[in-house]
Amino acid sequence: MSETAHLVPGISAVVPVYRSEATLPLLLPRLTAALELIAPAHEIILVDDGSPDRCWEIIVAASAADPRIRGIRLMRNFGQHNALLVGIREARQGYIVTLDDDLQNPPEEIARLVARLGDDVDVVYGTPAAEQHGIWRSAASRMTKYALQEAMGAQAARSVSAFRVFRAELRQAFERYQSPHISIDVLLTWATSKFAWVPVRQDARAAGDSGYTLRRLIQHATNMMTGFTSRPLRIASLVGFLFMVFGLGIAAWVVIRFLVAGTTVPGFTFLASIISIFSGVQLLILGIMGEYLARMHFRLMERPTYVIAATTDRGESHS
Repeated sequence: MSETAHLVPGISAVVPVYRSEATLPLLLPRLTAALELIAPAHEIILVDDGSPDRCWEIIVAASAADPRIRGIRLMRNFGQHNALLVGIREARQGYIVTLDDDLQNPPEEIARLVARLGDDVDVVYGTPAAEQHGIWRSAASRMTKYALQEAMGAQAARSVSAFRVFRAELRQAFERYQSPHISIDVLLTWATSKFAWVPVRQDARAAGDSGYTLRRLIQHATNMMTGFTSRPLRIASLVGFLFMVFGLGIAAWVVIRFLVAGTTVPGFTFLASIISIFSGVQLLILGIMGEYLARMHFRLMERPTYVIAATTDRGESHS
């Protein structure tokens, strides 16, 4: 491809890194080659999210060999979205692409995402044409996307993935965001409503297993629902109202039966069942309210979104 075929003037690739010492040496040559065809100026930002293996050593060596590769090491494991936020804030080019470190997102497909950008589109997702997941992982992923749709308020939520490209200026909308609970996709909706997606190839993992277990995906969906939308509180209010109506109906039935037939409703089982139902609903609503209070508590504690331990940038240091 010739110089005139470059799609954008500059692009930053942000890759969260965790337990990928086997895949990084395979990813970097392919990613570098793909970016050279897309932009005359490009960089690769590798964020070591507290990986316990040799990832940081590989990143340091790669950065020494190619100054376009930049490494950032976090003090501990903060999570994929937190690591992405670090790289997004450190990106220096006008366009940002994010992708996983396991080679399930083929770097060669980045050009298709960038080509879809235009005046009517600010964010483009690479949606897998055929996902390489098991049945439980796929079910949990669909549940997470439903939760994300509630949080984002956008139909594009059904097509989101970690493989995305967007304009760097969008980060102005969340540059002061400090909560430890993060969803990059929700934060992007704070800046734009111009989303699009293109079907892309998804390859099998080059090595290792996914860190996103069923439990972590459910936890992520819960975090999005309670962290970025008030819908659970509205549902709790509706459930409380419906059960109040149900309780009033039962009370009216008991009174009418007493007035008409002169008898009361016998049976301890009936009474115990009603008490159990109402107690369960109350505990459910209290649990939802407690989740929101916990988030307010963590905000007041000012827990850091991330802490940078080291970078490979020359002449720069982070404490």
